[in-house]
Amino acid sequence: MLKEKIKQIRLGKLSVVENIKGYLDKISKDNKDLNCILVVNDKALEEAKKLDTRIKSGEKVGKLAGLGFVVKSNINVKGLKVNCASKTLEDYNGTYDASVIEKLLAEDAIVLGMANMDEFASGGSGETSGFGVCKNPVAKDRIPGGSSSGSASAVAGDLCDFSLGSDTGGSIRNPASHCGVVGMKPSYGSVSRYGLIDLSMSLDVIGPLGKSVEDVELVYDIIKGKDKNDATSWGEGGNNRVVKGVKNAVKIGILNFNAEDKIWEKVLEQIEVVKREFSFKSEKVKLNYVELGIQTYYPIVYTEFFSGTRKFDGRKYGKKIEESCGEEVLRRILGGGEISKAEYGGRYYRKALQAKKLIEKEFEKAFKKFDVIICPTVPKLPHKLGEKISIEDMYDYDAMTVLANLAEVPAISIPCGEVDGIPVGMQLICPRGKDNFMLELGKRFEG
Repeated sequence: MLKEKIKQIRLGKLSVVENIKGYLDKISKDNKDLNCILVVNDKALEEAKKLDTRIKSGEKVGKLAGLGFVVKSNINVKGLKVNCASKTLEDYNGTYDASVIEKLLAEDAIVLGMANMDEFASGGSGETSGFGVCKNPVAKDRIPGGSSSGSASAVAGDLCDFSLGSDTGGSIRNPASHCGVVGMKPSYGSVSRYGLIDLSMSLDVIGPLGKSVEDVELVYDIIKGKDKNDATSWGEGGNNRVVKGVKNAVKIGILNFNAEDKIWEKVLEQIEVVKREFSFKSEKVKLNYVELGIQTYYPIVYTEFFSGTRKFDGRKYGKKIEESCGEEVLRRILGGGEISKAEYGGRYYRKALQAKKLIEKEFEKAFKKFDVIICPTVPKLPHKLGEKISIEDMYDYDAMTVLANLAEVPAISIPCGEVDGIPVGMQLICPRGKDNFMLELGKRFEG
């Protein structure tokens, strides 16, 4: 648990240098195989020494003093390469810190490096990076998931204390499930996106990954909140931290959705364990329109990604994207361009936004009856590295995670066991703004 490590550092039982150097040594040794970190912060050790001096002198230090973290390569960190794992931006150095980075640095956390990812967050496997495939440290012959592949792999491989990812339709939760770690997608707007090179402005959220729900909560409580630089951000209202005396009152809705039987078995087993221990109630729930999640999600993503990449024209930021990107990025740019051309008739993008609103209303209705909705994070096991699968099958990895993004609600993936030695995660989805309630509840579902 990170809280215990922070305590050890403050008491002088573990130095910041020992913690940071330990991770840097492990990155140097293991990253050649995992390829989960693209850039190492060469100032990390120097920053650690300065922090140790402050601690020894009795100076007040931040809530995360001495912890080392890894950042997805589409989140700006001043002075480090923010390349979105693309040849398009391979020489681009961050000129400022994203708001989430500012908040973490203010609490004396130290950036260890920038994580590998699917190029421009376009992918769900970790295989579309312009700088080589990222590997899954827990199941080395399998994909780690994506697009926050390196962020999940680094946590699972013990190369950092925690990491940051971004989630458009499952990009934090999908790799968290495959790598056996905890990954949180906050409510849309609860964390500032200022400094994120986003895939889809209507859906993207920055969130934490860690070894436990408590670790993720620690980071979320620091990065959340309204930001004057991000008009979509907002502050949480009311205290929803405690699952107040609802020990016997939490009602679980088990989402009726197709997934591999072995995965459902693990999820249902864990639900039964928690129900017995805390006297929670559950029943199956069927939501209308959720089977349209993928069909709703991709027209929005394609259109907004096309619009967002028009600035990568080779004049100011790196190379021209169409001439330097990979296949999946090009597919989304071309698809988004075609949708935009047809938009005068409102045939795709606006229809998708209408469907998004229907899905949002379905969740609002369900949350009048249920405190939490649970389902597998990913409907199938990760495929083997290098295995060819169809585009449709690749997109279907996100069938159960896109729903929370479309409904703008918080969701978290928590490990619930293994199938054939491969980690699987269960997904908890809660009402918008009830992020801390979800985290408190999530602690009860950890094995």
